[in-house]
Amino acid sequence: MDAAASRLAVPAIKPARDIGRRRGTGPARIYTKIREDILCLRLRPGSSLDEVGLAKRFGFSRSPVREALIRLAGDGLVDILPNRSAIVAPFDLESLPRYLEALDLMQRVTTRLAATLRSDEDLAKIHSAQRAFEVAWEQCDTIAMIEANRAYHLAIAEAGQNPYFTALYGRLLDEGMRMLHLHFKFRAETQEPTPDLLTAEHTAITKALETSDADLAERLAHEHAEGFNDRFIRFIRQNLAADIDLATSTKRALQEVSRKKRRKSANAK
Repeated sequence: MDAAASRLAVPAIKPARDIGRRRGTGPARIYTKIREDILCLRLRPGSSLDEVGLAKRFGFSRSPVREALIRLAGDGLVDILPNRSAIVAPFDLESLPRYLEALDLMQRVTTRLAATLRSDEDLAKIHSAQRAFEVAWEQCDTIAMIEANRAYHLAIAEAGQNPYFTALYGRLLDEGMRMLHLHFKFRAETQEPTPDLLTAEHTAITKALETSDADLAERLAHEHAEGFNDRFIRFIRQNLAADIDLATSTKRALQEVSRKKRRKSANAK
């Protein structure tokens, strides 16, 4: 195996031994384990999800497996095909520029609204999610970090009191969870063990919400989204582009992101 392939290799998935047979727990437990495997990329984008094999792995019939896969499809992590088979949802890197634009816009809108409309109860939820993220970061628990990050931003969106914005933003966060895993991995591999910028960014956003400074909150939310954008693109370039011939669509997506950033920088001057 060459160096590039070795670095991108994924550890084998061990049979799940902690999944009980208590009534009603099957689909939830299967869902949780497969979701974790997808988020950590142990199940690679585009890989087949065979119901028979999964049922054997988890020690259940196909019905709870099917139920779990349908739920994962609702999260945007699994694609159910016309022939009723299922695959891990592929990374659509060609749509990356449009995804990042939508994420940035919704993050700014929901954070601005939260600064104006939040209640003390909303702030308590935001603080709780923020602390959960910090604990997960201290423990280097990537899955917990992803979940806590989603909870933090959704708590902010809910404080904005627009359920349509919250639903759309939640969908964007769900679609970006695997990218977030790569983003956290990149930060862990490239930074010294000092207080992390991500926790500092969350703290700054929360303080802007506390003071109801809508302009500052929106600006910090934008910078937070831009930081994710930059680090994810750098991860893709350093871990794929250097050693592997990227598909034309992927190259095009990366080039489009770079062009848009250059135009933004030129307009800001």
